[in-house]
Amino acid sequence: MVKKIIVAPLNWGLGHASRCVPIIHFLIQNKYLPVLASDGAALDLLKKEFPELPFLELPTYQIRYKKNLKWSLFLKGPKIWRAVKAEHKVVSNYIEEHPEVVGLISDNRFGVKSPNIPSVYLTHQVQVLAGIATFFTSFIHQKIIAGFDQCWVPDTVDSSFSGKLSHFKNSNIQVKYIGVLSRFKKRSVVQTIDVLILLSGVEPNRTLLESRLKKLFQGYPGKVVMVLGKIEAEQKTFQENGIEIVNFLLTKDLEDKLLQTKTVVCRSGYSSVMDLAILEKKAFFIPTKHQSEQEYLAYFLKSSERAPFQTEETFTIESLDELINYKGLKASETKLDKELLSLF
Repeated sequence: MVKKIIVAPLNWGLGHASRCVPIIHFLIQNKYLPVLASDGAALDLLKKEFPELPFLELPTYQIRYKKNLKWSLFLKGPKIWRAVKAEHKVVSNYIEEHPEVVGLISDNRFGVKSPNIPSVYLTHQVQVLAGIATFFTSFIHQKIIAGFDQCWVPDTVDSSFSGKLSHFKNSNIQVKYIGVLSRFKKRSVVQTIDVLILLSGVEPNRTLLESRLKKLFQGYPGKVVMVLGKIEAEQKTFQENGIEIVNFLLTKDLEDKLLQTKTVVCRSGYSSVMDLAILEKKAFFIPTKHQSEQEYLAYFLKSSERAPFQTEETFTIESLDELINYKGLKASETKLDKELLSLF
Protein backbone atom coordinates (compact mmCIF):
# COMPACT_ATOMS: atom_id res chain seq x y z
CA MET A 1 0.00 0.00 0.00
CA VAL A 2 1.39 3.40 -1.05
CA LYS A 3 1.29 5.89 1.80
CA LYS A 4 -0.57 9.12 1.02
CA ILE A 5 0.00 12.60 2.43
CA ILE A 6 -2.54 15.36 1.83
CA VAL A 7 -0.94 18.67 0.80
CA ALA A 8 -3.37 21.57 1.20
CA PRO A 9 -2.36 25.16 0.33
CA LEU A 10 -4.62 28.15 0.95
CA ASN A 11 -6.20 29.60 -2.19
CA TRP A 12 -4.89 33.17 -1.74
CA GLY A 13 -3.19 34.16 -4.97
CA LEU A 14 -0.82 31.45 -6.22
CA GLY A 15 2.01 31.77 -3.70
CA HIS A 16 0.81 29.16 -1.22
CA ALA A 17 0.28 26.63 -4.00
CA SER A 18 3.57 27.36 -5.78
CA ARG A 19 5.67 26.96 -2.63
CA CYS A 20 4.03 23.56 -2.07
CA VAL A 21 5.40 22.35 -5.42
CA PRO A 22 8.90 21.50 -4.02
CA ILE A 23 7.27 19.79 -1.04
CA ILE A 24 5.16 17.64 -3.37
CA HIS A 25 8.28 16.68 -5.36
CA PHE A 26 10.04 15.90 -2.06
CA LEU A 27 7.22 13.55 -1.02
CA ILE A 28 7.24 11.79 -4.40
CA GLN A 29 11.02 11.32 -4.24
CA ASN A 30 10.55 9.64 -0.86
CA LYS A 31 7.89 7.21 -2.12
CA TYR A 32 4.80 8.96 -0.77
CA LEU A 33 1.73 9.70 -2.89
CA PRO A 34 0.69 13.35 -2.40
CA VAL A 35 -3.01 14.19 -2.52
CA LEU A 36 -3.57 17.74 -3.82
CA ALA A 37 -6.17 19.53 -1.70
CA SER A 38 -7.35 23.12 -2.22
CA ASP A 39 -9.87 25.12 -4.23
CA GLY A 40 -10.03 27.63 -7.07
CA ALA A 41 -6.88 28.81 -8.83
CA ALA A 42 -4.55 27.18 -6.28
CA LEU A 43 -5.99 23.74 -6.97
CA ASP A 44 -6.06 24.42 -10.73
CA LEU A 45 -2.34 25.28 -10.67
CA LEU A 46 -1.40 22.10 -8.77
CA LYS A 47 -3.54 19.94 -11.06
CA LYS A 48 -1.71 21.39 -14.08
CA GLU A 49 1.68 20.88 -12.42
CA PHE A 50 0.82 17.31 -11.30
CA PRO A 51 -1.93 15.96 -13.58
CA GLU A 52 -1.20 12.39 -12.51
CA LEU A 53 -1.85 12.95 -8.79
CA PRO A 54 -5.16 12.47 -6.95
CA PHE A 55 -6.87 15.63 -5.73
CA LEU A 56 -9.46 16.72 -3.21
CA GLU A 57 -11.51 19.90 -3.60
CA LEU A 58 -11.94 21.85 -0.37
CA PRO A 59 -14.48 24.56 0.53
CA THR A 60 -13.36 28.07 -0.40
CA TYR A 61 -12.56 30.77 2.16
CA GLN A 62 -13.79 33.39 -0.37
CA ILE A 63 -11.14 35.95 0.58
CA ARG A 64 -11.55 39.07 -1.54
CA TYR A 65 -10.80 42.68 -0.68
CA LYS A 66 -9.83 46.00 -2.20
CA LYS A 67 -9.10 48.51 0.56
CA ASN A 68 -8.89 47.20 4.11
CA LEU A 69 -7.85 43.55 4.50
CA LYS A 70 -8.18 43.45 8.29
CA TRP A 71 -11.69 44.90 8.24
CA SER A 72 -12.68 42.59 5.38
CA LEU A 73 -11.42 39.52 7.27
CA PHE A 74 -13.24 40.66 10.41
CA LEU A 75 -16.53 40.99 8.55
CA LYS A 76 -16.05 37.67 6.79
CA GLY A 77 -14.87 35.91 9.96
CA PRO A 78 -18.04 33.84 10.49
CA LYS A 79 -18.10 32.77 6.82
CA ILE A 80 -14.41 31.83 6.91
CA TRP A 81 -14.89 29.86 10.11
CA ARG A 82 -17.79 27.93 8.54
CA ALA A 83 -15.48 27.11 5.61
CA VAL A 84 -12.79 25.93 8.07
CA LYS A 85 -15.26 23.59 9.76
CA ALA A 86 -16.49 22.35 6.39
CA GLU A 87 -12.96 21.63 5.12
CA HIS A 88 -12.17 19.79 8.36
CA LYS A 89 -15.19 17.56 7.72
CA VAL A 90 -14.18 16.95 4.07
CA VAL A 91 -10.64 16.00 5.13
CA SER A 92 -11.86 13.80 7.99
CA ASN A 93 -14.21 11.93 5.66
CA TYR A 94 -11.40 11.43 3.13
CA ILE A 95 -9.09 10.03 5.82
CA GLU A 96 -11.82 7.69 7.00
CA GLU A 97 -12.37 6.38 3.47
CA HIS A 98 -8.63 6.17 2.69
CA PRO A 99 -6.69 4.46 5.52
CA GLU A 100 -3.51 4.82 3.46
CA VAL A 101 -3.39 8.55 4.36
CA VAL A 102 -0.60 8.88 6.95
CA GLY A 103 -0.17 12.65 7.19
CA LEU A 104 -1.41 16.15 6.45
CA ILE A 105 0.54 19.24 5.36
CA SER A 106 -1.55 22.39 5.60
CA ASP A 107 -0.27 25.66 4.16
CA ASN A 108 -2.35 28.14 6.16
CA ARG A 109 -5.58 26.10 6.00
CA PHE A 110 -6.85 25.95 9.58
CA GLY A 111 -9.16 22.96 9.16
CA VAL A 112 -6.69 20.57 7.51
CA LYS A 113 -5.64 18.65 10.60
CA SER A 114 -6.59 15.44 12.36
CA PRO A 115 -6.31 14.01 15.87
CA ASN A 116 -5.65 10.60 14.33
CA ILE A 117 -2.69 11.24 12.02
CA PRO A 118 0.29 13.67 12.14
CA SER A 119 -0.57 17.17 10.93
CA VAL A 120 1.91 19.86 9.82
CA TYR A 121 1.20 23.57 9.49
CA LEU A 122 3.34 25.43 6.93
CA THR A 123 3.73 29.18 7.42
CA HIS A 124 6.27 32.00 7.55
CA GLN A 125 3.79 34.34 9.24
CA VAL A 126 3.66 33.37 12.89
CA GLN A 127 3.34 37.02 13.88
CA VAL A 128 0.26 38.41 12.12
CA LEU A 129 0.80 42.15 11.81
CA ALA A 130 -2.35 44.18 12.41
CA GLY A 131 -1.26 47.49 13.93
CA ILE A 132 -2.47 47.87 17.50
CA ALA A 133 -4.20 44.49 17.21
CA THR A 134 -0.97 42.61 16.36
CA PHE A 135 -0.70 40.96 19.79
CA PHE A 136 -4.26 39.65 19.51
CA THR A 137 -4.02 38.43 15.89
CA SER A 138 -0.65 36.77 16.53
CA PHE A 139 -1.96 35.11 19.69
CA ILE A 140 -4.95 33.69 17.81
CA HIS A 141 -2.81 32.43 14.93
CA GLN A 142 -0.31 30.77 17.27
CA LYS A 143 -3.21 29.20 19.14
CA ILE A 144 -4.33 27.66 15.83
CA ILE A 145 -0.79 26.53 14.99
CA ALA A 146 -0.48 24.85 18.39
CA GLY A 147 -3.30 22.50 17.32
CA PHE A 148 -0.92 20.91 14.78
CA ASP A 149 1.88 18.45 15.55
CA GLN A 150 4.58 20.58 13.91
CA CYS A 151 5.01 23.97 12.26
CA TRP A 152 7.34 24.13 9.25
CA VAL A 153 8.74 27.61 8.58
CA PRO A 154 10.11 28.16 5.05
CA ASP A 155 13.11 30.26 6.04
CA THR A 156 16.51 29.99 7.68
CA VAL A 157 16.76 29.75 11.48
CA ASP A 158 17.73 33.44 11.65
CA SER A 159 14.65 34.45 9.60
CA SER A 160 16.74 35.90 6.77
CA PHE A 161 13.76 36.68 4.54
CA SER A 162 10.70 36.71 6.80
CA GLY A 163 12.17 38.84 9.58
CA LYS A 164 9.98 39.26 12.65
CA LEU A 165 7.06 37.53 10.93
CA SER A 166 8.50 34.12 11.79
CA HIS A 167 9.64 34.86 15.36
CA PHE A 168 8.08 32.39 17.79
CA LYS A 169 7.06 33.23 21.35
CA ASN A 170 4.89 30.16 21.96
CA SER A 171 6.92 27.31 23.46
CA ASN A 172 4.03 24.88 22.95
CA ILE A 173 4.70 24.80 19.20
CA GLN A 174 7.22 22.36 17.74
CA VAL A 175 9.00 24.43 15.08
CA LYS A 176 11.15 23.28 12.15
CA TYR A 177 12.91 25.91 10.03
CA ILE A 178 13.10 24.08 6.69
CA GLY A 179 15.03 26.65 4.63
CA VAL A 180 14.07 28.96 1.77
CA LEU A 181 11.48 27.10 -0.29
CA SER A 182 11.28 27.46 -4.07
CA ARG A 183 10.32 25.34 -7.06
CA PHE A 184 13.10 26.95 -9.14
CA LYS A 185 16.80 26.25 -9.66
CA LYS A 186 19.53 28.75 -10.57
CA ARG A 187 21.44 28.29 -13.83
CA SER A 188 23.19 30.51 -16.35
CA VAL A 189 20.95 31.86 -19.11
CA VAL A 190 21.34 34.76 -21.55
CA GLN A 191 19.15 37.65 -20.35
CA THR A 192 16.98 38.90 -23.20
CA ILE A 193 14.03 40.32 -21.20
CA ASP A 194 14.47 43.77 -19.68
CA VAL A 195 11.47 43.71 -17.35
CA LEU A 196 9.28 40.80 -16.28
CA ILE A 197 6.06 41.79 -14.50
CA LEU A 198 4.62 39.03 -12.31
CA LEU A 199 1.04 39.56 -11.20
CA SER A 200 -0.59 37.61 -8.39
CA GLY A 201 -2.78 37.94 -5.34
CA VAL A 202 -6.40 38.35 -4.44
CA GLU A 203 -8.90 40.12 -6.69
CA PRO A 204 -9.71 42.85 -7.43
CA ASN A 205 -6.23 44.08 -6.40
CA ARG A 206 -4.49 41.88 -8.99
CA THR A 207 -6.53 43.36 -11.86
CA LEU A 208 -6.08 46.93 -10.61
CA LEU A 209 -2.29 46.56 -10.66
CA GLU A 210 -2.44 44.89 -14.09
CA SER A 211 -4.30 47.90 -15.54
CA ARG A 212 -1.90 50.43 -14.02
CA LEU A 213 1.29 48.66 -15.13
CA LYS A 214 -0.01 48.15 -18.67
CA LYS A 215 -0.40 51.92 -18.97
CA LEU A 216 2.98 52.68 -17.39
CA PHE A 217 4.95 50.24 -19.56
CA GLN A 218 3.19 51.11 -22.81
CA GLY A 219 5.92 52.09 -25.26
CA TYR A 220 8.78 51.06 -22.92
CA PRO A 221 11.99 50.93 -25.00
CA GLY A 222 13.10 47.49 -23.73
CA LYS A 223 11.46 44.08 -23.88
CA VAL A 224 8.66 43.73 -21.33
CA VAL A 225 6.84 40.50 -20.48
CA MET A 226 3.78 40.42 -18.21
CA VAL A 227 2.56 37.17 -16.60
CA LEU A 228 -1.03 37.72 -15.47
CA GLY A 229 -1.20 34.89 -12.94
CA LYS A 230 -4.61 33.82 -14.23
CA ILE A 231 -4.95 30.03 -14.38
CA GLU A 232 -7.15 29.21 -17.36
CA ALA A 233 -7.91 26.10 -19.42
CA GLU A 234 -5.23 26.95 -22.00
CA GLN A 235 -2.05 28.99 -21.93
CA LYS A 236 -2.26 32.09 -24.12
CA THR A 237 0.38 34.57 -25.27
CA PHE A 238 -0.40 37.85 -27.04
CA GLN A 239 0.97 41.35 -27.64
CA GLU A 240 -0.62 44.50 -26.23
CA ASN A 241 0.95 47.94 -26.74
CA GLY A 242 4.42 46.46 -27.11
CA ILE A 243 4.10 44.20 -24.05
CA GLU A 244 4.22 40.41 -24.37
CA ILE A 245 1.42 39.09 -22.17
CA VAL A 246 0.98 35.51 -20.93
CA ASN A 247 -2.04 34.44 -18.88
CA PHE A 248 -0.02 31.92 -16.82
CA LEU A 249 3.17 29.86 -16.87
CA LEU A 250 3.91 26.55 -15.18
CA THR A 251 7.16 25.92 -13.33
CA LYS A 252 9.57 25.14 -16.18
CA ASP A 253 8.41 27.96 -18.47
CA LEU A 254 8.24 30.51 -15.65
CA GLU A 255 11.71 29.52 -14.47
CA ASP A 256 13.04 30.05 -18.00
CA LYS A 257 11.41 33.48 -18.25
CA LEU A 258 12.75 34.56 -14.85
CA LEU A 259 16.28 33.44 -15.68
CA GLN A 260 16.13 35.39 -18.95
CA THR A 261 15.10 38.55 -17.08
CA LYS A 262 17.21 41.47 -15.87
CA THR A 263 14.58 43.06 -13.60
CA VAL A 264 11.41 41.67 -12.00
CA VAL A 265 8.48 43.84 -10.92
CA CYS A 266 5.99 42.14 -8.62
CA ARG A 267 4.16 42.10 -5.30
CA SER A 268 6.25 41.52 -2.20
CA GLY A 269 4.52 38.23 -1.44
CA TYR A 270 6.73 35.84 0.50
CA SER A 271 6.70 33.06 -2.11
CA SER A 272 7.83 35.54 -4.78
CA VAL A 273 10.61 36.76 -2.47
CA MET A 274 11.87 33.18 -1.98
CA ASP A 275 11.70 32.37 -5.69
CA LEU A 276 13.62 35.49 -6.67
CA ALA A 277 16.21 34.92 -3.95
CA ILE A 278 16.94 31.39 -5.18
CA LEU A 279 17.35 32.74 -8.73
CA GLU A 280 19.45 35.70 -7.45
CA LYS A 281 17.33 38.32 -9.19
CA LYS A 282 17.07 42.09 -9.00
CA ALA A 283 13.49 42.89 -7.99
CA PHE A 284 11.32 45.97 -7.57
CA PHE A 285 8.39 45.39 -5.24
CA ILE A 286 4.93 46.94 -5.20
CA PRO A 287 3.29 45.67 -1.98
CA THR A 288 -0.46 45.21 -1.88
CA LYS A 289 -1.90 48.21 -0.07
CA HIS A 290 -3.33 47.46 3.39
CA GLN A 291 -1.78 43.96 3.38
CA SER A 292 0.52 44.36 6.38
CA GLU A 293 2.63 41.28 5.63
CA GLN A 294 3.63 42.50 2.15
CA GLU A 295 4.19 46.05 3.37
CA TYR A 296 6.46 44.78 6.15
CA LEU A 297 8.43 42.48 3.82
CA ALA A 298 8.96 45.36 1.38
CA TYR A 299 10.30 47.59 4.18
CA PHE A 300 12.41 44.73 5.60
CA LEU A 301 14.11 43.99 2.26
CA LYS A 302 14.63 47.67 1.51
CA SER A 303 16.20 48.32 4.92
CA SER A 304 18.71 45.54 4.26
CA GLU A 305 19.46 47.08 0.84
CA ARG A 306 18.28 44.02 -1.07
CA ALA A 307 15.35 45.46 -3.04
CA PRO A 308 13.51 48.79 -3.40
CA PHE A 309 9.76 49.28 -3.36
CA GLN A 310 7.08 51.85 -4.11
CA THR A 311 3.34 51.99 -3.60
CA GLU A 312 1.02 51.52 -6.56
CA GLU A 313 0.31 55.26 -6.56
CA THR A 314 3.97 56.35 -6.53
CA PHE A 315 5.58 53.73 -8.78
CA THR A 316 6.78 55.02 -12.17
CA ILE A 317 9.11 53.75 -14.87
CA GLU A 318 11.78 56.07 -13.46
CA SER A 319 11.50 54.22 -10.13
CA LEU A 320 13.45 51.35 -11.71
CA ASP A 321 16.57 53.57 -11.67
CA GLU A 322 16.70 52.97 -7.89
CA LEU A 323 17.75 49.36 -8.48
CA ILE A 324 21.37 50.39 -9.00
CA ASN A 325 21.58 51.14 -5.25
CA TYR A 326 20.46 47.64 -4.16
CA LYS A 327 22.40 44.37 -4.11
CA GLY A 328 19.50 42.12 -5.11
CA LEU A 329 18.12 38.95 -3.55
CA LYS A 330 20.21 35.85 -2.95
CA ALA A 331 19.69 32.54 -1.14
CA SER A 332 21.15 29.05 -1.26
CA GLU A 333 19.04 26.29 -2.75
CA THR A 334 17.26 24.32 -0.05
CA LYS A 335 17.62 20.57 0.19
CA LEU A 336 14.69 19.41 2.29
CA ASP A 337 15.85 17.14 5.10
CA LYS A 338 14.47 13.61 4.91
CA GLU A 339 14.26 13.69 8.70
CA LEU A 340 11.19 15.91 8.31
CA LEU A 341 9.26 12.85 7.13
CA SER A 342 9.98 10.91 10.33
CA LEU A 343 6.82 12.52 11.75
CA PHE A 344 4.75 10.40 9.35
